[in-house]
Amino acid sequence: MSVIDVQHLCKVYPGKVAVDDISFSLNEGEIFGLLGPNGSGKTTTILMVLGLLEPTAGSVTVLGKSPLRSPLEVKRLVGYLPDTVGFYDNLTLFENLDYTASFLGLDAEEREKRINEAFAVMHLGDRAHMKVKTLSHGLKQRLGLAEILVKQPRIAILDEPTQGLDPSSINEFLDLIRSFRDEHHMTVLFSSHQLVQAQEVCDRVGLFSNGNLIEYGSVPELSEKEFGTNKLISITLDKDEPVEAILTAASPDVVKVTKEGPGSWLVESRSDIRALLVKLLVDKGLNITSVQLKTHSLDDIYDACYKEVQHAETTA
Repeated sequence: MSVIDVQHLCKVYPGKVAVDDISFSLNEGEIFGLLGPNGSGKTTTILMVLGLLEPTAGSVTVLGKSPLRSPLEVKRLVGYLPDTVGFYDNLTLFENLDYTASFLGLDAEEREKRINEAFAVMHLGDRAHMKVKTLSHGLKQRLGLAEILVKQPRIAILDEPTQGLDPSSINEFLDLIRSFRDEHHMTVLFSSHQLVQAQEVCDRVGLFSNGNLIEYGSVPELSEKEFGTNKLISITLDKDEPVEAILTAASPDVVKVTKEGPGSWLVESRSDIRALLVKLLVDKGLNITSVQLKTHSLDDIYDACYKEVQHAETTA
């Protein structure tokens, strides 16, 4: 079931096309990433999905409702974490969430119950009565997620939620985003310019460039579309040995052999020939420390899609 449907959406400013005729949909219960560099149209798209920005052309429906014609209904169904989280610095964490929860029409007992449950999920219980101004950027982001949990929406929209976080905080944050889908049964739409992070958590992605949605789908689908069904086999030896010729001649299925570092090689092959490669190298008296199948990264996929679009534009 589609919970967000975007059709031919455009946003044009004087002298600039911010979003150029994009269409995509979100399935219920998935994590969908809007990915691309800063300034590529992701935030503008999110604001139009939320009804906070009127499109120049095209349409958006959220659970069958228009965010422009039925803004209050859509806002009740959607939780939003902007790229810059805004809270009242001189109020405590609990007071901030209690204030926003009061707009949901909940009584004090239910508000307190939901807030305490959200603080437990976000590991903020011991800070509930601290003022927001004492929090780090990462803790404010967590408080923003707690606010969404208190609201209990069907859809969570997160704009650059990991921006400015350190690596360990990013991993924790990605786990929290997964929990929105897996434990709280939400559909999640989030934007990011960090493609590698998004690959770890997204069911499907949309790749943005200069206001255009250049591709969207699951990572395996996009990988196969851009690179075919070839396998990537990573091999690491305990020593830096010159084995390129051995790997290249191993099978007619070998497409390319690339040295990735000392003792580390990447073999692109039309089939999974790991067993054959291991036998050949062992027969040569070489010690193998690892052999594994790899997948193309979202960075690889994005670069391939972008080059394809650029080529099409220059030859048009």
